[in-house]
Amino acid sequence: MPHRASPIRVGVVGVGYVGTLHARIYARAPRQARLVAVCDVDPARAKAVARQLGCRAVTRIQDLFGQVDAASVCVPTSQHHAVGTTLLNAGIHVLIEKPIATRLEEADDLLALAARHGLVLQVGHLERFNAAIQAAQRYLTHPRFIEAHRLSPYPFRGTDVSVVLDVMIHDLDLVLSLVTTQPARIDAIGVPVLSGSEDIANARLVFPSGCVANLTASRVSDETIRRIRLFQEDGYLSIDYRQQTAELARKVGRTIRRRTLSVKQRQPLDDELASFLHAVRTGQRPLPPAPSGYGRAGVSGTEAREALALALKIEQVMRNSASLRTPH
Repeated sequence: MPHRASPIRVGVVGVGYVGTLHARIYARAPRQARLVAVCDVDPARAKAVARQLGCRAVTRIQDLFGQVDAASVCVPTSQHHAVGTTLLNAGIHVLIEKPIATRLEEADDLLALAARHGLVLQVGHLERFNAAIQAAQRYLTHPRFIEAHRLSPYPFRGTDVSVVLDVMIHDLDLVLSLVTTQPARIDAIGVPVLSGSEDIANARLVFPSGCVANLTASRVSDETIRRIRLFQEDGYLSIDYRQQTAELARKVGRTIRRRTLSVKQRQPLDDELASFLHAVRTGQRPLPPAPSGYGRAGVSGTEAREALALALKIEQVMRNSASLRTPH
């Protein structure tokens, strides 16, 4: 009989809402992963999740050393660098939830550590694994205009950073994967509403190719909307991330013909974690998906750095604009 590779020993650091999802997926994939432990600064929370999933509960990252081969980092963004650095220095492969960090210097440090130790560093830009994006990608050519709306009610989590780093960065990553360059011009505006940083933001990006992207993100909406439309020379694609649906519209003669694309709906997080485990097992770095294969590979630390760089530029433009509007 062929030899079957042993499951990868994994841990999850931070078991709030997102971290608990990671832990559950690892726990129900025993052939690929063995959930060894969950780690959280709240002992009661760690114990509750561990009891449910049949693993250890720890409160110190150091308790994972020598016990796990890989770990998901699902702590607040402001802690990504510290936790990621600790794990990488211990020889542990890392999947960090988006964004990779809060500053470029932190991202560069994580990238250097992963390269030095020969470890996988993947970042959780989940929409790359969305089935609607996968269905639409074969029809994508050269977008001329991109419009995205990502709105949701106030989450009471992730608010240690602006809505750009917390929410809009999903669309920034996808736009960069399509256009492949940083924008030549950025116009942006944002305002805080319920937190200490911007809760609603709009950015208009003009790229050297002439493509324009208009992105709106809000975490103070009454409804949840996650949509993107991509206009190109032969028509446009309309994608609903949340519903995992996609529609193609094209001009035929004097009519516009719309076609609903076939989408095999899946849980994107399942595929994202599977890609991480594959990268750990094979020793392959997470690479950007090829144009014909969105979602087949995880988002590398390098790609995540590009998305962070753009998000930080948008924040700077927003805050410069706000300072000009504020009476002195």
